[in-house]
Amino acid sequence: MDVIAGKEAPEVIDYLLRRRSVMADKLSSPGPDANQLTAILSAASRVPDHGKLTPFYFLVFSGDARKEAGDLIAKAFAQANPDAREDKVEIERARFMRAPLVVGVVSRIRKGKPPMWEQVLCAGAASQNLVLAANAHGFAAQWLTEWYAYDENVRQGLGLDERDTLAGFIYIGTPTEKPEERDRPELSRIVNYWTTGMTLAKGDEYDREKFGMPVKGFALLD
Repeated sequence: MDVIAGKEAPEVIDYLLRRRSVMADKLSSPGPDANQLTAILSAASRVPDHGKLTPFYFLVFSGDARKEAGDLIAKAFAQANPDAREDKVEIERARFMRAPLVVGVVSRIRKGKPPMWEQVLCAGAASQNLVLAANAHGFAAQWLTEWYAYDENVRQGLGLDERDTLAGFIYIGTPTEKPEERDRPELSRIVNYWTTGMTLAKGDEYDREKFGMPVKGFALLD
């Protein structure tokens, strides 16, 4: 395979400037076929990867596997919410049925010199590549986590361990309606042409005192 770097591709820039996520419940069949999925996952795996560790892996949910995962989610929800109405439980059971294909991207911390944070960023890059590759094949997608990405019963049911953190679930399908544009950041609020002593434009401030990081995936390795 010939690799490329520095080749002009204005159509790619146009795509990046105009692409839009579509809500999972606005996706329907068809989804990617086997060949399209292979191409999408191959593109997702081609990301900057310090140390060539491949600090991520994919969980593909299609067909009946979506129902099985839904049963796992519903059971975890019912355990955490014993007084929940049955209709609420059924909503959770149907999570993965919102799209014909769902791909979980798991950040997997590997042993090696690259810091854990860089490994996590690599999994994020794989997630974004997956979304873009799905878009380029004519499908819409949404990258979600939601509560079950962090629920320990769901994590264990999916086979994750302490070195794993779900970067998210990518819902992929055919959009049922045309998406609308949403607000985007003004570059003047986030771009800095750095000079000594300048006041940085860091975007909007937050009023939260603490910012959590997933515990399991950041467990110290022996």
